[in-house]
Amino acid sequence: MNAISSWSIRNPVPTIVLFLLLAAGGLFGFAELRTNNMPDIDLPTVTVTVTQLGAAPTELETQVTRIVENAVAGIGHIDDIASSVSEGRSVTTVQFKFGTDIDRATNDVRNAVSGIEADLPAAARTPVIERVDVTGGSFKP
Repeated sequence: MNAISSWSIRNPVPTIVLFLLLAAGGLFGFAELRTNNMPDIDLPTVTVTVTQLGAAPTELETQVTRIVENAVAGIGHIDDIASSVSEGRSVTTVQFKFGTDIDRATNDVRNAVSGIEADLPAAARTPVIERVDVTGGSFKP
């Protein structure tokens, strides 16, 4: 170790050139690092969509949305349940805690909703249960 330092002191030019090359390489490498502002994440979220053509939002809220919310409320590991109702359409979003297996959560929601299909109005279409995929900041149901 003593030989390297004494050689570097006697020959400062190669040492400085090596230092500058390593510093330039480090700066170049840092500038070329790939960053991902919107990483792909798996949010354990499932949506239940029920459509009934011509139904008013208040009618859908009482006859569909509340029934669906009550059915899925008993499933374990739920973080949040949110619903939105518009003309002829009810969408219930069930967000599970992180770490929950999304395939199992989707099956649990599907089973819970299939148990209440007889309680829904006859004019309502079959509920559509989908898992939510978020890829690079874009939402894909």
